[in-house]
Amino acid sequence: MTETTRPLNFIEKLIKEDLENGVVPSIQTRFPPEPNGYLHIGHAKSICLNFGLAQKFGGQCNLRFDDTNPEKEDEEYVDAIKADIKWLGFEWSGDVHFTSDYFDQLHQWAIYLIKEGKAYVCDLDRDQARAYRGSLTEAGTNSPFRERSVEENLALFEDMRLGKFEEGACSLRVKIDMASPNMHLRDPIIYRIKKASHHQTGDKWCIYPSYDYAHGQGDAIEGVTHSICTLEFEEHRPLYNWFVANLPVPSTPHQYEFSRLNVNYTVTSKRKLKQLVDEKVVDAWNDPRMPTISGMRRRGYTPEAIREFIDKAGVSRNEGIVDVSMLEFAIREDLNNNAARAMCVLKPLKVTLTNYPEDKQEMLQAPGHPSRDDLGSRELPFSRELLIDESDFQETGNKKYKRLVIGKRVRLRNAYIIEADEAVKDEAGNIIEVRARIIENTVGNDPEDGIKPKGVIHWVDAAENVDCEVRLYDRLFNDPAPDAGGKDYMESLNPNSLEILSHCKGELSLAQSGIEDRFQFEREGYFTQDSRYSKPEALVFNRVIGLRDTWEKQA
Repeated sequence: MTETTRPLNFIEKLIKEDLENGVVPSIQTRFPPEPNGYLHIGHAKSICLNFGLAQKFGGQCNLRFDDTNPEKEDEEYVDAIKADIKWLGFEWSGDVHFTSDYFDQLHQWAIYLIKEGKAYVCDLDRDQARAYRGSLTEAGTNSPFRERSVEENLALFEDMRLGKFEEGACSLRVKIDMASPNMHLRDPIIYRIKKASHHQTGDKWCIYPSYDYAHGQGDAIEGVTHSICTLEFEEHRPLYNWFVANLPVPSTPHQYEFSRLNVNYTVTSKRKLKQLVDEKVVDAWNDPRMPTISGMRRRGYTPEAIREFIDKAGVSRNEGIVDVSMLEFAIREDLNNNAARAMCVLKPLKVTLTNYPEDKQEMLQAPGHPSRDDLGSRELPFSRELLIDESDFQETGNKKYKRLVIGKRVRLRNAYIIEADEAVKDEAGNIIEVRARIIENTVGNDPEDGIKPKGVIHWVDAAENVDCEVRLYDRLFNDPAPDAGGKDYMESLNPNSLEILSHCKGELSLAQSGIEDRFQFEREGYFTQDSRYSKPEALVFNRVIGLRDTWEKQA
């Protein structure tokens, strides 16, 4: 479905109405990631939505890092997130923003709330505060420190800022309603003590604002008109609105919620993804099996395929699970249309063409893509000794086996028809060579004797080829809901998520390929060079996706 024909989603309709009715002169959105890990496929939906809305309606979208938790944040994550956004095809408006840019203003507004009698320093520890908070069925109880005077609260808050208290000794809370049915309104904490160095502000602060306090005020400072969040923040919206109403903010942003992207066979909790990295289940955050944007990029996914998947998944307020096969279909379709063709033999078996001259070599021509003239052509050296995949030969076969069999014929892709005569074995009985004959004048032609081949196999020249390693990646989990219902997702790891083949042979054209190039290895799947391990002198190719969905048969 094209952009011009796709119906507007509910947020697009809302923004269109706001613009037409003059509620806002233009739209301003923001993407506010926390730099405590790498972005995953769920974040891709938020990126596409926030930046896409700005593009669609001629507005702007900021990138603002929610860096209020210095103990878990790192500059590495900041850099990775910026790279992911650009790779997906988006640019943020103006400079990159950080919530920490507003720490001075947030501190002044906290003092304003204290002076207004709406905030107080509370000495309850974590367990006591939890007990006083009540439950979903019982109202909370006011803190015994709730009625401290403005002067006392100002002095205590200043002592907090100066580092005179240990972590957990006290916090700054706002007075709202300890009997509210919304737990987020029961005097929430807006500042806590954390004696940790910050990646942006260094050691300037030892108190840090809470997300709920900082987020809406960051929106207001930046002039955000439509603050787009996932549904779990719907219960936070009354608190978001309370801060906007009770502080002298420069603008009035509004929060809107949509359903997050949940994909089966996938885990997207940053904590769990970090555990996979820390315990070396995967080699990094960008391991090609990870659902991170950088992992998908390294595996060979294209930004176009991811954006198409996000668009097809849609934007609504209905929670649900999207089948990962939809994502796999998107990349398979993209690469089928756009990836150049090449041949690569994953498990080589020597074929000697006994009726082909030993000193002869031909340069055969093959299209770069069967329906893309713009991808040109490639030359394939052809000589007496070739390599085929060991799975493409059997001494005897059946009607379903359409490959090379003694006494039968197959066509070599873009080359001759051959007929197998003999299998040569080692002392252990393993086939180490096939002796065959070419059928003359069959490059691009049917045989003159009328005996047509039953199948087509790929090959490379035995003398002129490219050594490479091929990594066959598959889904990381074999359970469609690996962490649902409290399950230990580590028990659902797919033992066959990676197979490394070290002695593969590719056609010569692959020697000229780059990291961003993608290929269909004919009859094998879609592949790209691994950006971490591949080098010009030692090529490593990752399988992006197979030619067809093999998981559908298992379901």
